[in-house]
Amino acid sequence: MSKSNKPELATQNDPSFSDSDEGEIFHDARYPAEEEADLLNKSNTHKSAANELFSSARYSEAITTYDRALSFCPNYLDYEIAVLRSNISACHLKLEDWKGAVDAATASIERLDKALSEQTQQETSSGVKKPGNGKDAGDEVVELLDGDGDEESEEAQLKKLREDDVRKEDIKRIWAKALMRRARAKKELGGWANLQGAEEDYKALLGMGNLPAQDEKFVRKALRELPDLINVAREKEVGEMMGKLKDLGNGILKPFGLSTDNFKFVKDDKSGGYSMSFEK
Repeated sequence: MSKSNKPELATQNDPSFSDSDEGEIFHDARYPAEEEADLLNKSNTHKSAANELFSSARYSEAITTYDRALSFCPNYLDYEIAVLRSNISACHLKLEDWKGAVDAATASIERLDKALSEQTQQETSSGVKKPGNGKDAGDEVVELLDGDGDEESEEAQLKKLREDDVRKEDIKRIWAKALMRRARAKKELGGWANLQGAEEDYKALLGMGNLPAQDEKFVRKALRELPDLINVAREKEVGEMMGKLKDLGNGILKPFGLSTDNFKFVKDDKSGGYSMSFEK
């Protein structure tokens, strides 16, 4: 690819440009339409090959091939990148690489958040108003703006509205997959923070209200199991922390002929606080 065909970073030489803007500039830069289509085609070719490798249980090779697909995909195509990241997360789950699965799923969710934000901005600027939540579905009216009664203009806006709805559903579908994969990986990783994170993800999934029956059953089962797992992990980690603090305290008190055993802590059930007494 020649230098002249690289996406234009129009604001980089602007006096107001700062280092903090660099990431957004590279994200917002656009390839010419023809070159974008060519890059996306190459990315999809590698994606299809990776899908075949995944189906053949060749998960490590699939990850490498999904990475190749990412290398061709323009950085501003958030939805397409999110799909690839979510697929990589699925590969890590199969390999029982729980941390890799969490990282890839999180990267997918972050991209989907951007894609949804951009989708909302496009709807706002397109001149199409959707009905508020106060109306019943049967009474919904789509208000078309700036068309001046032109049938072709109205048809184009309706087509765009339908496409936007399809894209939103696609985003929600991949978001649910990525969230499910991250929740499972966090649960497998264990530990207080990870288990709490898994619980939050599963609650978010349940809040969607449109999970397939099998997925909803799995999520509800996980949410029944997690509170006890979280309590056990919390008690274990707090106990380990207190043990380390005790060792540290003993090291400090030893020159004075004292130890932490000389200090007794009693919990006040009403306030949740502790009182301390000294015993020789």
